Amino acid sequence: MKDANSPLHIAVIGSGGAAMAAALKAAELGARITLIERGTLGGTCVNIGCVPSKIMIRAAHIAHQRKTSPFDEGLSAQPPDVNREKLLEQQQTRVEELRDAKYEAILYDHPAITVLSGEARFVDANHLVVALHRGGEQTVSFDRAFIGTGARPAEPPIPGLADTPYLTSTRALTLDNIPERLIVIGAGFVALELAQAFARLGSEVTVLARSRLLSSEDPAIGGAIEAAFKREGIAVYKQTQASRVDWTDNEFTVDTNAGVFWAEQLLVATGRTPNTETLNLQDIGVHTPGGAIEVDEHLQTAAPGVYAAGDCTDQPQFVYVAAAGGSRAAVNMTGGEATLDLSAMPGVMFTDPQVATAGLTEAEAIRQGFRVDTRVLDLENVPRALVNFETHGFIKMVAERDSGRLLGVQAVAAEAGELIQTAVMALRADMTVEQIGNELFPYLTMVEGLKLCAQTFTKDVKQLSCCAG
Repeated sequence: MKDANSPLHIAVIGSGGAAMAAALKAAELGARITLIERGTLGGTCVNIGCVPSKIMIRAAHIAHQRKTSPFDEGLSAQPPDVNREKLLEQQQTRVEELRDAKYEAILYDHPAITVLSGEARFVDANHLVVALHRGGEQTVSFDRAFIGTGARPAEPPIPGLADTPYLTSTRALTLDNIPERLIVIGAGFVALELAQAFARLGSEVTVLARSRLLSSEDPAIGGAIEAAFKREGIAVYKQTQASRVDWTDNEFTVDTNAGVFWAEQLLVATGRTPNTETLNLQDIGVHTPGGAIEVDEHLQTAAPGVYAAGDCTDQPQFVYVAAAGGSRAAVNMTGGEATLDLSAMPGVMFTDPQVATAGLTEAEAIRQGFRVDTRVLDLENVPRALVNFETHGFIKMVAERDSGRLLGVQAVAAEAGELIQTAVMALRADMTVEQIGNELFPYLTMVEGLKLCAQTFTKDVKQLSCCAG
């Protein structure tokens, strides 16, 4: 029988964004934690996701600007020599620094957290067995359990693909050379970010999209990114389905309904598969349709006392959603009452131009029964974009027609990711477009585009002075 005076014991499976947040918050609230990790501490984001990809994308952005920019008539430009070995060394050094500082040092030094290296599986609703990497097994009894095991790149069922050395996003980020030619199968955030990065570092890139680019977003967004790719020489084939992949003489052959494509490397980025199949979840009553763990508004699974968050669940696959879910699950595991509100969730794709969204698209708002009014502001009307000579893109606002309440924002701009949180705050505050249009925004910033877009609901912004209020 559990001692009434002993701290609550929580087993945390995983060590990425969701698991780390759950462990630290639960420990802060007085719980004792046993954290089990079967791979590298830190999970996807710091090791093989957000951090290395954004470093590579930034390096590619610098390479692109050295080769071409809007100011080339007055500033000399020259294609840079790309030393992939040095770039990779710099990238992985920063990854290791962040993993050590933000995960390993924190976990191993925390008095309330014990770390086990091994693979966990549930025995029943209060016990795990961990197959330890050092050998043997260890049984862990717990009062509550949290699952934050993340996801891995999915392998689509294309004939021949599994027999080839194709690249996942994980392998692409640590590739030690820049291929002369690269085919990318996929048209979501990861596929497009890496496609542009490799193109800017010197690859001839072809993107094969099953439908269109970013098919889950407003159609104008995919069109804008397709136009940006065309300007940079990246070939995009829409409505293109691969029927077979072969690997012969160090070359990939991809058969599709649009023809046959050849390349030195093939990147497949068509989604992610939750890491849940080895946990024995069915025996404790956790529901996993399609492999993803179902959680309720309190992050609890169908099994009482077992919680989950992050990419292994049916929630959106963003690390900040995972971390927020993990911390709220910790509150609930320790007797609190917390929910995760995703109604104004921001999303950012780090292509150039960037894509940033928050709230509802026009189509989503209509499906939910809203009568909507929308405005699209081209970047030619944003002073910051004009002085940067970067006017490809737009900002779109979706508002409730009668009240004027903001429902959603979609932006395609060089720094769209830096402006979207202002839209999130406006959505959280139930602001109207009139209120946004009347706010003070600093002049010559991209975020001022939100004010200008809001003003277009009642004004012709082309008839305003540069910094008109």
